[in-house]
Amino acid sequence: MRRMSIGWLASVSALAGLMVIGQPVLAKQNEEPVKTSSLSGAYLAARVAEVDNDLDGAINYYKRALAFDTDNVDIQQSLMLALLAQGRFDESLPYAEKLKAVPDVERFSRLALAIDAIRKKDYKQSENLLKLTVESDLDRLITSVMTAWSKAGAGDSKDAMSYLEKLQGPDWYALFTTYHRALIADLAGKTQDADKIYQSLIGDAGSGGAAPETWLRAAEAYATSLAHRGEKKKALAVLDKADEFASGRLALVSLRAKIEKGETVSPLIASPADGASEILVDLATALNRGGGEPFVRLYLQYALALRHDSDVALLQLAALAEQQDRPEEAIALYRRVPADSPLKRASDLQLGLNLADLKRSDEAITHLKKLLDDAPDDMRAYLALGGVYASVENYRAAADVYDKAVEKLKTPGKNDWNIFYQRGIAYERLKEWPKAEPNFREALKLMPDQPQVLNYLGYSWVDMNMNLDEGLEMIRKAVDLRPSDGYIVDSLGWAYYRLGRFDEAVKELERSVSLKPDDPVLNDHLGDAYWRVGRKLEATFQWSHARDLKPEPDVLASVLKKLSEGLPPLEGKAAAQAPAKPAEPEAKPEAPAMPQSDQKGEHELAPVQKISASPASYKVLPGQSLWSIATDVLGNGHRFQEILNLNPQLRGDPGRIVPGQELIMP
Repeated sequence: MRRMSIGWLASVSALAGLMVIGQPVLAKQNEEPVKTSSLSGAYLAARVAEVDNDLDGAINYYKRALAFDTDNVDIQQSLMLALLAQGRFDESLPYAEKLKAVPDVERFSRLALAIDAIRKKDYKQSENLLKLTVESDLDRLITSVMTAWSKAGAGDSKDAMSYLEKLQGPDWYALFTTYHRALIADLAGKTQDADKIYQSLIGDAGSGGAAPETWLRAAEAYATSLAHRGEKKKALAVLDKADEFASGRLALVSLRAKIEKGETVSPLIASPADGASEILVDLATALNRGGGEPFVRLYLQYALALRHDSDVALLQLAALAEQQDRPEEAIALYRRVPADSPLKRASDLQLGLNLADLKRSDEAITHLKKLLDDAPDDMRAYLALGGVYASVENYRAAADVYDKAVEKLKTPGKNDWNIFYQRGIAYERLKEWPKAEPNFREALKLMPDQPQVLNYLGYSWVDMNMNLDEGLEMIRKAVDLRPSDGYIVDSLGWAYYRLGRFDEAVKELERSVSLKPDDPVLNDHLGDAYWRVGRKLEATFQWSHARDLKPEPDVLASVLKKLSEGLPPLEGKAAAQAPAKPAEPEAKPEAPAMPQSDQKGEHELAPVQKISASPASYKVLPGQSLWSIATDVLGNGHRFQEILNLNPQLRGDPGRIVPGQELIMP
């Protein structure tokens, strides 16, 4: 069925282009500290807090554990890493000094000390600290680029550039080393060298496939450099090239506006510390597309230690906090984004959504209204404000917001489909279907194969017993587009159920539960379907499971009634379709835990690839990585390894993909 209530704000945020990164991680908010009176108790409490992403709590417990065993290297390591991950950089330094010769942790301890040396402009010391006894390819790239920046800081930009040019490593090194060679040349005033290096990078858009955000950042740096030198036409040409690669990037849109208005543009990198911070942000962003969340947080905090106002680092850290269900932390990070940052408005909009997540809806609405007043043509603000109203079920106010948004859209474009979709949902919730349906149709006119819209409109028709063939076909198409989305698959199964096609309903609902096993509504639906095909024992099991998943009160009441009385007998045509005798129960394995949904069962959607009996192909688009393709096509970025395994031409290296390349998909 359609799903909206719990995921409304997250869905609106993502569809508005506000959210920056990531994969969801469930976490607990801070709880009352546990009193500990032993080393083992303190250590165990620290590990539990760490697993729950309560880093401040973990730090306190590790400090308590160290009080029992001051020389314990393992606890010192854990404490240092927790301090670094929480942004308490200066506190971590004494522990980093103690651990700088410990091989297992030197990649973090020596890096922290080197960063401190760069901050103090002690570049010779930083070079010494950046020499590791054991290092991975990733470690070597970080230490090498930061060594180059140390050389540049010491006044030898020629040696710094040569050092990076000679660096040997995997193919994916090239994008990062070329970019930083250009930055070093630019900062040193060697504009001819910088132009040549930048042009080699920007002229090869395919090189951005492994780390598209870094390629775009390089384009931003080059355009900024050109504009700073007064070469407006060349700067805009670079931005045109970037738009071909990936349009709509906030930083690039803002930069273009400044250049066109003739405003002063400051260099992207103004010091060696900025450059050292930049490589950490570059790699954190790339890793965040590839599932390396623990490293992402560490590297972003390292970057902030070098450049405390890095807007890119602040937004990514805030997005991580959101994914870990820590809205207060996210709000604090969004507030730190500089007022003159091109990302400030996006951070302010996201801040409003986090206020709503904290049930501070009135505060969120006031905050978002002001943002909308400041920029009445910003569709993102309408989506955010309407989403907050909808989250408190004030659908009339949400509809009014979307009405105003549509009034501002003189000629709606493809990217405006979501305004009409959200307005359609608001009117559907108000039971004003004659107003809702045209909005869904307009959304599909703008974006014909949008799965959310196909699913919502198709199911609404089936639910109202109208346009049944067209509605069912829409839902099937949505499932074809996203076959791994449990909620959309549930829509198809429940549509079959409402049409009395119970055998087909069972097949689809079993699949939906396998995709979202801990959703009480989906389990309830499967129980209903089992009952109708005579599998009453399994129906009782599914209803019991739905009950135990703590559904919303109205769903719970319905489930309890069915557990007590079963379903009423069928009448008419539906009764003729039921089986003559019960089928044998099937053993069903216990499924892994997944996030719980709300009582209405409306869908949070994740894009995935159509399932096929034979391998499907996919053409790589500009700006994509294997991680983003796995996320968009398969519904899970971690499945990039499957794509890698199916495509021997990549030779195990995700960085070998280029725009236009044909990939075999799982």
